[in-house]
Amino acid sequence: MTQYIYAFREGGKDMKELLGGKGANLSEMTSLGLPVPPGFVISTETCAYFLHKDDYPEGFFNDVLAHLADVEKELGMKFGDANNPLLVSVRSGAAVSMPGMMDTILNLGLNDETVEGLKEKTGNERFCYDAYRRFVNMFGNVVMGISHENFELEMDKLKEEKGVKLDTELDAADLKELVSRFKAVVKEKAGRDFPHDPSEQLELAIRAVFESWNNERAKTYRRINDITGLKGTAVNVQAMVFGNMGDTSGTGVAFTRNPSTGEKEFYGEFLLNAQGEDVVAGIRTPRKLEELKEVLPEVFAELEAVREKLEKHYKDMQDIEFTIQERKLFMLQTRTGKRTAKAAVNIAVDMVDEGLIRRDEALLRIDATSLNQLLHPDLDPDAPKNVIAKGLPASPGAACGKVVFTANDAADWKFNRDEKVILVRKETSPEDIHGMHAAVGILTSTGGMTSHAAVVARGMGKCCVAGCSDLSVDVVNKVFRVGNVEVREGDFITLNGSTGEVMIGEVPMVEPELTDNFQKILDWSNEVKRLHVRVNADTPEDALVGKEFGAEGIGLCRTEHMFFDEDRIKAVRKMILSTSLEERRNALETILPMQQKDFEGLFKAMDGMPVTIRLLDPPLHEFLPQKPEMVQQLADEMGMEVAKLERVIDNLHEVNPMLGHRGSRLGLTNPEIYEMQVKAIIQAAILVSKEGVKVIPEIELPFITNIDELKAGRAAVEAVIAEYGESVTFEYKIGTMIELPRACLTADELAEYADFFSFGTNDLTQATWGISRDDAGKFMNFYLENGILERDPSSSIDQKGVGFLMERCIELGKGAKSDIEIGICGEQGGEPDSVVFCDKIGLDYISLSPYRVPIARVAAAQAALKNRK
Repeated sequence: MTQYIYAFREGGKDMKELLGGKGANLSEMTSLGLPVPPGFVISTETCAYFLHKDDYPEGFFNDVLAHLADVEKELGMKFGDANNPLLVSVRSGAAVSMPGMMDTILNLGLNDETVEGLKEKTGNERFCYDAYRRFVNMFGNVVMGISHENFELEMDKLKEEKGVKLDTELDAADLKELVSRFKAVVKEKAGRDFPHDPSEQLELAIRAVFESWNNERAKTYRRINDITGLKGTAVNVQAMVFGNMGDTSGTGVAFTRNPSTGEKEFYGEFLLNAQGEDVVAGIRTPRKLEELKEVLPEVFAELEAVREKLEKHYKDMQDIEFTIQERKLFMLQTRTGKRTAKAAVNIAVDMVDEGLIRRDEALLRIDATSLNQLLHPDLDPDAPKNVIAKGLPASPGAACGKVVFTANDAADWKFNRDEKVILVRKETSPEDIHGMHAAVGILTSTGGMTSHAAVVARGMGKCCVAGCSDLSVDVVNKVFRVGNVEVREGDFITLNGSTGEVMIGEVPMVEPELTDNFQKILDWSNEVKRLHVRVNADTPEDALVGKEFGAEGIGLCRTEHMFFDEDRIKAVRKMILSTSLEERRNALETILPMQQKDFEGLFKAMDGMPVTIRLLDPPLHEFLPQKPEMVQQLADEMGMEVAKLERVIDNLHEVNPMLGHRGSRLGLTNPEIYEMQVKAIIQAAILVSKEGVKVIPEIELPFITNIDELKAGRAAVEAVIAEYGESVTFEYKIGTMIELPRACLTADELAEYADFFSFGTNDLTQATWGISRDDAGKFMNFYLENGILERDPSSSIDQKGVGFLMERCIELGKGAKSDIEIGICGEQGGEPDSVVFCDKIGLDYISLSPYRVPIARVAAAQAALKNRK
C-alpha cells in the first residue's frame, strides 16, 4: 500500500523527490536533534494523484488526522480544542526550491472559540487576535481567492481611525475589531462565511497548496528556471510556534554565509514581535542579524551553533528560517542557499580551502550559466553619477534601463518593444515574477536583504536595490519621487546593486575582470574537462576576448558579418547587381583586400590555434534593402532606375530563404564569390606566416546536403589553394557544417571529402523540427504555457530528435574516418545540459560567443564529471 504521509522522524535529506526540499530538510533537522516543531509531510505523490484525479486517495484525510493526533500527543495539545488548542502551519515544498511561488497558511485552527482558549493559555490577548487576523487574511487570500488588497484596505482604514501608522500600534481590541471586518470581507467577496471548523480549514488548505502547483506564478517560475519533470509539491503540516508574542519573540531569515559576496559571515535579518511573512514580504523593515546578539544574546549563541552544525552537515551554504517564541529558538527551514555567481565561486573555493569539499564537488556546486553575471560590464568608477537615493545592495551588478512600474509593462516593453527596463515597485510579490524576469534591474522602496525582490533577483542574476526608503512610488500615475526629483515611466535610471545607489540617467560601464577565485575555478575546470572550447568570432577584438577567457581556437567565423560594414556593403551590392561576370569579379576584387585584412587580424589574434572560417552562407537578397526609401537611395548610388532595381530585388527574393539559394548552393552557382574568399584566407595566412605567426586555417563549406555537392565544393577550394604553390607552408583543413538531417544520415559519405564536421545546431534544429526561429514566437509561448513543449527546442539540444541525428552523424563519420574532427558552433554549445550531451556523444570541441567561453569551460568540466559517474 502506498504511503502518502510521513512524520518528520521518518524522513531525511535524501528524500526530496518524495517529501520536497522543505519536508526532507525538516526531517533531517529533526534527526540532527535541532529544535524543530513536530509535524508531518504529505508527499509529492499525493499531489500528483490529486492533480490527476481532482480528489485525494482513499482514506487520505483519516491518515492526516492520525498523524495530527501524533503531534497532539507529543505536545499535549488538541487541534480544535477550545481550552488548549493546537495551531498548525500548512506550507508547500517542491523537490526544487521555488521561493514564494506556491502557497502557505499560518495559524490554522483558529476560530472564535480556540482564540479564547489561546488567550487563556497565554494571557496575551493582543497576540491571539494578531494571529487570528493574520489567519483570516492569509486563508481568505490563499484558499478563498480574495485579493490581499481588500484586507489591507480594512487595515489602513482602522489605523487611520485610530490615528496610528504601524500595525504594532493597534491594541487587542483593535485587532479583535479587525478580525470582524476581515470576516465581513470574506462574506462579501466569497459569498460564504469564513470556515469555523478547524478540520474543514485543514482540508481546504491542503487542497489550496496542491492547486497552487499550477498557479501562474509557479508555472512561470518553472518555465523561466527550466524546472521540469517534477510530480508536484509536498505539503508540510507543522505545529505553530509564534514570533509575535512580544519583544522576547521574533522571526528571521539567515544565510550561513553572505549570499551576495560569499564571505564567511552570518548574514540575515530578523524582526521582533512578528511572524515569518513580515520579513520576506517587506511590510516592515527588518533589523540586521548581528543586532540579535545585543537583544537576545542567548538565542543568538544557540543560532550560531545551529549555523555551524548545519553547514558542516550539509557541506554547503544554508538558507535558514527561524522563530523565537519567548526566548526559545525553533528552526522552521533549512535549504541550500541561493547565491550570486560571485558568491558561488568564492564559497566553492573557500570550502575547498577549508577541507569541507573536494575540487570536483566545488565544480559541480556552481551553476555554470550564472557565471554570466561575472562576465558583463559594471559601472565605470570614474564616470560622473547623479545619485538621487541609496537603498540596500540586495543583488550585485549594475543595470541601466527605462523605468516601468508594473510587471506587465516590464514584460510588454521588453518583449514587444525590445527595451531594457528597470522595474520599480513599492515591494515585489510572486505575481511579479514575469516582470522581474523581463527587467534588467529591480528597485523597491521597502523590504530588506531577504525580501522577495532580493531573493528572486539574486537567483535570476539580476541587479536589485531594495528598501530604498527615500522613494515614494506612485504606481497609478507612473512616477516615483525622491525629494523634489520626479522620475516618470520611460525615464532612464541606473542601479548599482553592489552599493545600493540609484542614479538618474545612463552611467557608462566598464569591462569585467576575472577574480583570483574565478581563475582557480577555470584552472580546475581545465584539469578535468575533455571537450576543447573555442570561440565564435568575426573580428580580432572578439577573438582576443575569447582567447583571454581561455578559448582554444575559433570554431566559427561568419564571413558574411564582415560584409555589412558601411565601406563594404556598397561593393557587395555592386557585385550582386552586376550584369556580367567581369563586373562581378571587379566588385569582388574591391572586397578581397578588406577580407584579407580581417583574416590577418584573426590569425594574429589566435596565433597557433585553429581558425574555422565559414564561407558565405546567407542568400544574396539579405544584402539588399527592402524599404522603399532605402531602395531609392541605392538606385541613386548605383545609377540605376528604381524599377529595374526593384525587379532585381524581387527576382532574388525567396519564399523560404532558409532552405533556398544559400550556402554552398550559392558558392557553386557563383564560384567567383568563394574563390575571392579562399584567396583572402590563403593570402592572409601566407603573409602572417612570414611574420612568424603560426596559422591553422579551417575552411568550412556551409549547408551541404550530399557527397557530390561537397566533392565539387572541396575541389573548387583546392583549385584556388593550388595557385599559391609552395607559398602554402602551413597545414589547412577543408570541412563542412552539418545543418541538415540528410547530412547527418549520410555522414559516412561526406567524411570522404571532409577533414572536419561542425554542427550548426541552430539550423539543424530548425530543419528537424520544421520550426523557423524567426516565426516561432507566434506559437512558442502557447506551447510552453500549455505543456505541449517543456522547453523551446532552440534553447537546448533536443536529445531525442536533434541529438539522435548528431549521434548518428558521429557514429557514421568517425566510422568512415576515425581522425575526423567534430565540433559544434551553435549557441546551444554553451548551454550546460547540451554540453553534458556533447561530451557524452564524443564531440571534440564546442564553440560559442566570447563571453560564454568561461561558462563553457566550467560546463565542460561538469560534463566530464557527470559522464564519468
